[in-house]
Amino acid sequence: MFNLYKLQLALKNTWVRVSLVILAVAVVAFAILSNETAQDGSPVVRSQNISEITALVAQREKLDYLLIARPLSDAPRYIYKFKDSAQLHVVKVPSTSHLSLEREVLLKNSLPYAIAKEEFLASHKAVLQDDGGTMATVTSFVRRHAFDIFLITVLLFVLKFGIPGMGMSASVITPDKLKGSMDDLIGMEDIKQEVLHLEDMIRNRAVYKQHNIDKPFNVMLTGPAGTGKTKLAGYLAKRLGYPLISASGSALESGYIGGGSKALNALYRKAAARGNCIIFLDEAQALFMPRGRGEKKWEDDTANTLLGLLDGVKSDEGKGVIWVVASNFDDNNSQMDEAMLRRFSVKINFRLPNKAEREELLRSFLKRKEDGLVDWNDMNLSQVAEITANLSPALLETVVDRASLLSIQDKTVINTDLMFRAFERATIGLTDRATTAEKTRQRERIALHELGHFFMQIDPYLRAGLTLDEVKEKSHLLKISTESVSKLNALGYVLSAGDDMSLRTLEEMERDVMQLYGGVAAEELFYGARGISVGSQNDIQKATSMLDTMVNRLSMYSRSKLDYSQFKNDNSGEHTLVQLEAKADELYSLTLNSISDYRDVMESLKDVLMERYVLTKDDVFELLHERLDPVPLRLAA
Repeated sequence: MFNLYKLQLALKNTWVRVSLVILAVAVVAFAILSNETAQDGSPVVRSQNISEITALVAQREKLDYLLIARPLSDAPRYIYKFKDSAQLHVVKVPSTSHLSLEREVLLKNSLPYAIAKEEFLASHKAVLQDDGGTMATVTSFVRRHAFDIFLITVLLFVLKFGIPGMGMSASVITPDKLKGSMDDLIGMEDIKQEVLHLEDMIRNRAVYKQHNIDKPFNVMLTGPAGTGKTKLAGYLAKRLGYPLISASGSALESGYIGGGSKALNALYRKAAARGNCIIFLDEAQALFMPRGRGEKKWEDDTANTLLGLLDGVKSDEGKGVIWVVASNFDDNNSQMDEAMLRRFSVKINFRLPNKAEREELLRSFLKRKEDGLVDWNDMNLSQVAEITANLSPALLETVVDRASLLSIQDKTVINTDLMFRAFERATIGLTDRATTAEKTRQRERIALHELGHFFMQIDPYLRAGLTLDEVKEKSHLLKISTESVSKLNALGYVLSAGDDMSLRTLEEMERDVMQLYGGVAAEELFYGARGISVGSQNDIQKATSMLDTMVNRLSMYSRSKLDYSQFKNDNSGEHTLVQLEAKADELYSLTLNSISDYRDVMESLKDVLMERYVLTKDDVFELLHERLDPVPLRLAA
């Protein structure tokens, strides 16, 4: 015991010494970094804090000069110097922020500035470099101490993680310690049947051997994150009575030649020693990528080792070992190694739950709470399931957990309204009214922009002759808000329920594009073609992506059904670009013409939205009943 204590103490002291060395290196590096200078000897102070530029308005008397370097680049630099200081301040800003910064701060406040000339940049090369002269100094320091740094790195790695390939974290869970059962997998009956079939294959190997099927039953689980792949591996092991060895595929990427192969072999030996056993590799998508992609051939060693182990060994040593690997990707949406895919006789593709399954999942999560915490008389799970389309079981549980947090904070029970708020908080994030309170002009623009999206969503229904009540039933709108959302970097938003439909038609995709164009069209309608703001950038990006899919990938507007995106080395790209631009122009013109029919009612709803900040679906349609006459729209159609 005394010797063991001394060994632990020695390791601890070593760790302390190494930490002190690393600290010393950090101090030296910091000293080097802090002494960066321009070629004229001026100390350079770097920053990415845009508020420094806005603060110059109040410091204009002290300002010696303000320059903008490379304003059209992805990262313009603002360079300024005060009269009483030798320091040269360089503020790096994103190109998207530069446009509003120049307009709202420099021009609006008449702050004098100029574009930095090439002569200035040539004599102040440091201002355009992220690490500039610092890197040269640091590189020189690293060269002088390369061996010392290498030894320290190796020592730290060994002390912290052990020897590569020998210490992979792989927990062994015996069947009696495995929790849950197949009943916990709510819905997903198709997936359950696949698992039961797999269980039968494993239990009755002799029967399958009569059909000359005697290879290992390796299993590949694919599908979106949070759908239950990891839990399913545990359920299968528990039903079979097999121990489960669980490890992460990312742990195989040790960074050392042969490290991943050694870890896999060690994992296999541990499983083989237990006879019947399941090895579960989670997040293993990297192992399925095609081999030979890079110049470093040893990167394929881990995959090659896994290929051999998946085939099993000629002896009886590993005949009871079953490999179950999970990946968020599959061969339908990613290129995968064919040899690796052939090793898996069973592939189970997970999917997102449908509306009925979401409702059952939500009910199951809510029933775990103590009596009296959920108001079942005021709980419409069908509505909650409808708005949570395309959410995985894990995200649905997150929504329920968020509802509990809100319930505790508000000292109230969980009901439908609270679940709606929880969904908004989990998907949108925190909203803030104070940020937009004093920005009247921006709020007005945002209100019209978001109303433009909404009216283009319901426009096809109104022109088809549906009543407002019927339109309300079909509309996915939940609320229109002019509150800011830091998570989205937006000053307003439209919150809509999801849509389970995945096989969309050409007509439906065109409607989606026109709905995206609704915001920018509303801005043009009220502010003119030159009054469109940068707030439409995200909408235009999404519309462009959808049009690219429709024109280039699905060839929806051509009799030749080809994926033009595969023809990268001919002139087809120019042809499809012309076609894409023409279709975008056609759909945007239709959007602008359609939305002009709603100008008066949009103006009216905008005033109410400005006053209330938020309009729910009920609020919006109540106002439409009062202020919109749908008859002219039907006649126009």
